[in-house]
Amino acid sequence: MPGAADLLALARDGDGDAFRALVEPYRRELEVHCYRILGSVQDAEDLLQETLLAAWRGIGGYEERASLRTWLYRIATNRCLNALRAGARRPPEYADYRPEVALPEPSHRRAEPSWLEPYPDVLLDEITDHTPGPEARYELRESVSLAFLAALQDLPPKQRVVLVLRDVLGYRAAEVAAMLDTTEDAVAGALKRARRGMPGPGGGSAPLPSSPQERRIVADFVRAFEAGDVDAVVALLTDDAWLTMPPLPLEYQGLDAVRNFLATVALRDGKRHVLIPTRANGQPAFGCYQRDPRTPILHAHGVIVLTLSGDRVAAVTRFIDNSLLATFGLPRSLRPTDGQG
Repeated sequence: MPGAADLLALARDGDGDAFRALVEPYRRELEVHCYRILGSVQDAEDLLQETLLAAWRGIGGYEERASLRTWLYRIATNRCLNALRAGARRPPEYADYRPEVALPEPSHRRAEPSWLEPYPDVLLDEITDHTPGPEARYELRESVSLAFLAALQDLPPKQRVVLVLRDVLGYRAAEVAAMLDTTEDAVAGALKRARRGMPGPGGGSAPLPSSPQERRIVADFVRAFEAGDVDAVVALLTDDAWLTMPPLPLEYQGLDAVRNFLATVALRDGKRHVLIPTRANGQPAFGCYQRDPRTPILHAHGVIVLTLSGDRVAAVTRFIDNSLLATFGLPRSLRPTDGQG
């Protein structure tokens, strides 16, 4: 197998296979970088392709002033900034979304829809381990958590990318300034403002993934939700738990608000669901399917992600876009097995 220098020389001479071998170790982490900035799996996939195409076209001009990885991150970051400035990231099929029943008045109403989508853990596992720089503040699991990403999406684009490049990826201020064609002072100012709006790192309150504690909480939630037992679901929540449904801008906080939503919408009139376990953003997740009393078919009903805190559920996020199930390798409909009743 040729070394990196040989692959670079071949790629500059127009060898596509050499170029693919050169960038392959960075492909998944670049996609996750785009996902952090954009909040959308589909947008991240699209921007990754744009990044690699731009890199292929520009490989002849790569002067090796920075590492290949840094050069690729520069391209990806600026492509993401361009996408955010264009303001075109609005899935048209959900512009006129209408729920089956009228939704109760929310505790909070965001100024605009949240286009955040879940990211499968199975893809995160493909990232090559590049230890963050000494100034990085967020570990991989925390830097893709829904709470972190939701806060990130509320930042202005320049602050968003500066925080990711500095605090997640550990790039030095001078490197970030070079990537963004700006000054180190501008980078320092953007980072200071961005940090004010972000949760502190390393909360450590969630159980470890796949630990006995996490498995117990998840099993209790599945049992209660599939049984349609509103009281049992609520008993698993923290007092200030959140229930959200991206991209809808409606947010329900607190036991009373969540209980009312479950009783009048999600679990009303004896509605029953089957939850198929998966993982997203380092958190327990499920493909949600609703039982149809007229047929044996289970119909897709979005993706649910749980945010855990200690031995309770701090947030239930239900993504209403059924097309997201395919990202997790799950179908749009299921026939129940014996184990699913």
